Amino acid sequence: MDFVRAAILGIVQGLAEFLPISSSGHLILVPSLFRWKDQGLAFDVGLHCGTLLVLLIYFWRDWVRMFGTGLRDFSRYQFRFSRHGQDSRLLWLIAFGSIPAAAVGLLFNDWIEENVRQPWVVAITLAAFGVVMLVADRRTRNLRTMGSIGLIDVTFIGLAQAAALIPGVSRSGATLCAGLFRDIRRDDAARFAFLLGTPAFVGAAALTAKDLTGLSGREGLELGIGFVCSAAVGFAVIHFLLRYLRTRTLLPFVLYRFAVAALTLVIGAFRVA
Repeated sequence: MDFVRAAILGIVQGLAEFLPISSSGHLILVPSLFRWKDQGLAFDVGLHCGTLLVLLIYFWRDWVRMFGTGLRDFSRYQFRFSRHGQDSRLLWLIAFGSIPAAAVGLLFNDWIEENVRQPWVVAITLAAFGVVMLVADRRTRNLRTMGSIGLIDVTFIGLAQAAALIPGVSRSGATLCAGLFRDIRRDDAARFAFLLGTPAFVGAAALTAKDLTGLSGREGLELGIGFVCSAAVGFAVIHFLLRYLRTRTLLPFVLYRFAVAALTLVIGAFRVA
């Protein structure tokens, strides 16, 4: 891999991780499109660490407030959650909502990595979930705030996050759409999706950190370039998306998913022919 390729993949990760278009899918499609050698799991892990850092930096005030309130309320009320404050309850809801993705990841992540990392699979899931996004965006009443999220909501959103382990679905897209199906406002659904995704990123990084050992000096530099690019672009994308969703719909992302899916299948067909 060269430095330009590392930067391109970092930019792709930063864009696709937070926009509802699937970062894992794009990290499969982009090398396939240009016929690059697969960048390897270690490089993908490094890129995901870049976007994890962005989540921690962008939402650090939320996490400090939730943990501070959570510790205080738990010391006073223990498991009497009805007496906990809103930030404390939100912390417990995020913990509960993270369980499905953690369980599915531990059980099936290796199988997913070995069996569904093909461009044609990504194309199908991009298009299929694009339909789901369109339905969610059209039917939502866009009324509820993040403060109204309860156990039923977070169970549904957590299951959607687990389904996003399949490349092409999109973790941010799946959790955002689940929130829309529960009539949560678009910007609040996105904000909760980012908060819910943080523990999943931390867990994935911890489990795969061993893959970062043993890199050569050049490989480490390439990884550093990808890391910086993914973090810088990711920060800008989070800021953009939260502002965008206050007044606009998901239609541009749906159309993009359909276009990329069609292009991928057409290119694949020509290459086979």
